[in-house]
Amino acid sequence: MSGSGKGGDNRGNRRRPFKRREKENTQNSNQDAVRQADKKFAGLPGCEKTEKRRGGLFDRPRWIPPKLATGPLPAADCAWCGKPIKDMASAISDSGSGKPVHFDCVISRICEGETLEPGDTVSYIGGGRFGIIHFNNLPETRGFSIKKIFELENKENRSEWRQIISDHFSVT
Repeated sequence: MSGSGKGGDNRGNRRRPFKRREKENTQNSNQDAVRQADKKFAGLPGCEKTEKRRGGLFDRPRWIPPKLATGPLPAADCAWCGKPIKDMASAISDSGSGKPVHFDCVISRICEGETLEPGDTVSYIGGGRFGIIHFNNLPETRGFSIKKIFELENKENRSEWRQIISDHFSVT
C-alpha cells in the first residue's frame, strides 16, 4: 500500500457520476434559505452591524469589545512606611484598614516578627496570603512545606482602590 492514499484498492477514489441538475437545485435552495433568513432577522434591534459568517444561514450581530479605562492609575502612599507606591498593581491591601501597602513592606514586617530557621523564606502564596516556607533541600526547590500562613487581604470586603486598578487591566 502506498503512502499517498491514491493506491490500494481504490476505496474513496471512484468518480461519482456527474449530475448537473441536482447540483443547480441544491445551490438555488441554499440561496433561497439565506434570503429568507435575511428578511426574517433584518428588523431586529441590535442587528444593524452584522458580519457574514461562513457556514451560517443568517447574519449575526458583530461583537464590540468593551473599552478599557484610559485615565491614569491612582497614586497612593503606603499605609505602613508612608512612601508613595509606584506600582499599584503589586500593592497588597492591609487587613485592618484596607489601604494599599508595599509588597516589600509586607515581607519585611513578617521577617521582623517571625524567627526564620535556615531553609525558611517568606513568600507570597496567592489570594492575598503570605507564608513561611521551609525548603527541605535548599538548592532544590521541589521539596517544601508551608509552616505558617498570614492572611492580609480580606476576601469578603474588596478595597475600592483594587477595583479601580482591575478596571484598567480587564473589563470582562
